[in-house]
Amino acid sequence: MRRLLALVAVVLIALGGAAFWWLHQPLVAAGEPLELAIEPGTTPRGIARDVVAAGAQTDARLLYAWFRLSGQDRAIKAGNYEIPAGTTPRSLLQKLVRGEETLRAVTLVEGWNWRQVRQALAKEEQLRHDTAQLSDDAVMAQLGRAGVAPEGRFFPDTYAYAKGSSDLALLRRALHAMDRRLEAAWSQRAPDTPLKSADEALILASIVEKETGRASDRAQIAGVFANRLRAGMLLQTDPSVIYGLGEKFDGNLRKRDLQADTPWNTYTRVGLPPTPIAMPGKAALLAAVQPEPTRALYFVAKGDGTSHFSASLEEHNRAVNRYQRGQQ
Repeated sequence: MRRLLALVAVVLIALGGAAFWWLHQPLVAAGEPLELAIEPGTTPRGIARDVVAAGAQTDARLLYAWFRLSGQDRAIKAGNYEIPAGTTPRSLLQKLVRGEETLRAVTLVEGWNWRQVRQALAKEEQLRHDTAQLSDDAVMAQLGRAGVAPEGRFFPDTYAYAKGSSDLALLRRALHAMDRRLEAAWSQRAPDTPLKSADEALILASIVEKETGRASDRAQIAGVFANRLRAGMLLQTDPSVIYGLGEKFDGNLRKRDLQADTPWNTYTRVGLPPTPIAMPGKAALLAAVQPEPTRALYFVAKGDGTSHFSASLEEHNRAVNRYQRGQQ
């Protein structure tokens, strides 16, 4: 009897040692990381099979047994994972339980228009392109904003996403981010703002974003437009005209373009255009609602990224001659 007990003890110790050894052996010895996609609802047994099918060097039955014995088999999270070289059964389970998905990132740039946003998302190979066959109106309907133009409604930022996630989900995050930023900016608006709504603030902020060559000029540029709105003057902002021209714009804004009436031609129509013309960042949003007090009604680019501001048309014309036409 003692011999039998001793033998059992030796066997158990050996098995325990083998299990300890196995738990610390790499599932991927070298080379490229393995890609593992766990669909929602996959059983622990199915997950073990998927790991092996992805290329892990082990037995799916052993892996499943480990998941069960750990007591964490039901805590494994669905998602997209990379299994790099050196990953052991122990570290793999930790990754899956924590939901440490492989993340990619895409940056939506301040000043981009909606067309550029769609192009950027379409180039992200790891995104699921659920919007590919949808019109702009259909995209906004899917996001719960039917009838709202998409232009300017998404906050420019860097967004991390898991491989295989939907571009609609990413857009929804950017949409809600802009909602929050706009609401925060509008709550801080100056008492004498000529803007009547948060939507008008978004439109003006988009113009300020496109007109600003240097950050230090942003609030004063907003001040010029605020003055013009109060006075009922034409805004006469070139970026808005260019936006209205769409793909017809060839990079050279001509006199005939300034005279071609579109809803976004601020040389022919008083007030703000009907929609934003780009995605404004946080600074542009704040500048639109808190413009710098100024007497200026005009500004012109000086060629170094800054602008010259003028309170009178006469002074403005001199500045145009100097900075745009090279006349002293």
